[in-house]
Amino acid sequence: MGGFPAYMPMLAQLGPLPPPGEEDAWGHEMKWDGVRALAYAEDAALRLISRTGKEITVAYPELHALAGAVGGHDVVLDGEIVAFDEAGRPSFSALQPRMHQRREERVRKLAQAIPVTFMLFDVLHVGTESLVGLPYAERRDFLENIVTPGTRWQVPAWFRDDGAQALELSRRLGMEGIVSKRLQSPYRPGRRSPEWTKVKNFRAQEVVIGGWTPGQGRRSATFGSLLVGVHEGDRLVYAGNVGTGFTEETLHALAGILAPLTRPTPPFDGPVPREQSRGARWVDPVLAGEVQYAEWTHEGMLRHPSWRGLRDDKDPRDISREPDPPPPAA
Repeated sequence: MGGFPAYMPMLAQLGPLPPPGEEDAWGHEMKWDGVRALAYAEDAALRLISRTGKEITVAYPELHALAGAVGGHDVVLDGEIVAFDEAGRPSFSALQPRMHQRREERVRKLAQAIPVTFMLFDVLHVGTESLVGLPYAERRDFLENIVTPGTRWQVPAWFRDDGAQALELSRRLGMEGIVSKRLQSPYRPGRRSPEWTKVKNFRAQEVVIGGWTPGQGRRSATFGSLLVGVHEGDRLVYAGNVGTGFTEETLHALAGILAPLTRPTPPFDGPVPREQSRGARWVDPVLAGEVQYAEWTHEGMLRHPSWRGLRDDKDPRDISREPDPPPPAA
């Protein structure tokens, strides 16, 4: 990455809003339901790096001009790449075709049909100076002064003090939730810290795909459900099957991705209920995805999971069960 260090994104922990009496120590941002990326703008050229360290610049050509909107500085920025649905809401499913495409001709067509917006929320480096040791509030000031907003990138507003108001606004807008950030917190590259707390409006869980069951009827050419798991320590344990939330396009795309990953035995450590695995085809556990769900059962299964999409920005080896979010405030 030229003269810059190879930064890793700071990560948030799931949790509740800051407790009463601490509100003035926190700022709050919308949670954008996209894919995380670090932007390295150097010598008026842009490189985009995923959370897992992969270069994804070619996938988002409409963002390349961001390198000319940083006041002539060489900078490292942090943010979320987001696609919007027809109602103007962030949509992870709308982003799916963009996340996985690298062929330039197809990318150009997708950029016209499903343009993305880069929601920038942090700056890590300016010129020769690292800013990660500065407090969050100071880094936000730097960010707002450096970046000139454009058609395909923004520095969204943030909320100082009132997390409950920010969370309620996120609910009204149909968004995933908010991220509360301690105003005095430094940026901790590659670390998950309670100084950044994600507060969600609905339950979502990252999962590892370990197999699939044959489809019937209109799904006979694809699959009926995915068999998924999460890690408990070093063990990949079965967490349920996901049979809803797929579009026709997603079914066919996933079937093609899964086909070469076949293996003879389950990748899960422990039993898989017979009624859920009847006729199952097993695959190497190298694909990460995300589901929305109602709750975890006492047996450690996801109840009523619905597919949200693949997460090629996440390492399957890092996926474990997240605690349930707290219930919404009355």
